[in-house]
Amino acid sequence: MAQATLEAPDITCDHCIQSIQKAVSKLPGARFVSGDPDTRRVVVEYDPSAGGLEAIEQAMAAEGYPVKK
Repeated sequence: MAQATLEAPDITCDHCIQSIQKAVSKLPGARFVSGDPDTRRVVVEYDPSAGGLEAIEQAMAAEGYPVKK
């Protein structure tokens, strides 16, 4: 299991976090998704052998919350 903390500057509220959680949780290997609109960060636990971090970032961007690199 791997964990990543991703910064997404466009997160502004709990609804944003819920949208991200819904999109990311559909991905294979995603185990846990949590976020904080105050820090604009999302913590994701995932199985790298089932899906990579790039897929998580793409799912977030598709919801309108691109990850800051």
